[in-house]
Amino acid sequence: MEETTLKQSRRKRQQKVVDNPIVSILSHLVAIPIFIILHKLLPNPEWVFHLDRILLFLGTIAIVEIIFQILKPIVLLGFVIALLWLTYGSIWGNYGFKSVFKDYRAMIYTMIENPHPEDIILSKLNPIPHKTEITNAVDFTNPELRNFALLATRENFTENIDEEYRTLVQCFSIFKVINSKWNYVSDPKSREYFANASETIKSLSGDCDDHSILMAACIKAIGGTPRLIYTNNHIYPELLIGNQNDLEAINYLIKKELFPFESRGQKLVYHTDNLNQIWLNLDYTAKYPGGPFLSEEVLGVLNFE
Repeated sequence: MEETTLKQSRRKRQQKVVDNPIVSILSHLVAIPIFIILHKLLPNPEWVFHLDRILLFLGTIAIVEIIFQILKPIVLLGFVIALLWLTYGSIWGNYGFKSVFKDYRAMIYTMIENPHPEDIILSKLNPIPHKTEITNAVDFTNPELRNFALLATRENFTENIDEEYRTLVQCFSIFKVINSKWNYVSDPKSREYFANASETIKSLSGDCDDHSILMAACIKAIGGTPRLIYTNNHIYPELLIGNQNDLEAINYLIKKELFPFESRGQKLVYHTDNLNQIWLNLDYTAKYPGGPFLSEEVLGVLNFE
C-alpha cells in the first residue's frame, strides 16, 4: 500500500515538473498580446529608459503566470480559445498572429529607436502669408498632376505593402521621387512666384514653396493628408501619420525597411497637433520622411480641407 502511494506521489511530482514549464510557456505566449493591448490603451508617462513599459511587461508576465498556475484547466481551455481566435483573425484578415508579431516588433523597436517630438504652440500661430495663392496652386485634381503622382507611387516600395499603411507608403514613394530629383531654384528678384503643382512636375525645380505645393498636391491626389508649415523665410510640407500607435509602425517601416540607409543613426522628428495627431516632416532638405527640420520655429500652419 505504501509502495503504491509512493508511486502515485512520484508520478504527481513528475507531472507537476512537466506541467509547470508548459504553463509557464503558455503564460508568456498569452502575456505578449495582453501587454501589447495594455501598451496601446494605457497612457504613456514616458519614463526614462522606458522603465514604465519594462515594468508593465514584467508585471503582465508575472500576473498572467500566477493566474495560469492557479487555474490550469481553465487556462488550457482559454489558450485553445485564444489560439482559435488568432487563427480565425489570420484567415479572415482581422487581428491574427501576423498582427501580434508586427505590433510587438514595432513597439520594441520604437522603445530602442525612440522618435523625437517637436511641439507646436498653437496659440502663437499666425496666418500663412499668400494663403489663397498657395492653396490655389495645389491643383491636385489636374489630370497631369494626378498621373505624375500615380506613377510615382509605383517607383518605390511596391512589394509586401501592409494594406493598413498602403497610402502612407505610397506617399513615401512620392517623397523619394520628388526629393531625389529636386533642383532648388530661387524666385525672380523682388517677387514671390507660386507655381502650380501641375507646372512644377515638368521640371521638378523651384524654391521651398514650389516644393511644398507640389508635395501637398501629389499627396492629396492619392488620398493622403498633407499640411504646410510656415517658418521664418521657409515653408515645408508635412504628412499626417495618425496616432501614437501608428507612429510606432511607421517608425519601424521607415528606419528598418523603406529608408534604412538614409535614416541610419537618425531619429524620426515629428509634430503633434492639438488633436494628438502625428505629422512627419517631408521637406526637400530631408533624406527620409521625418528627417531633421531645417527651421524648428513654427510661425503658421496651412491645413487643406
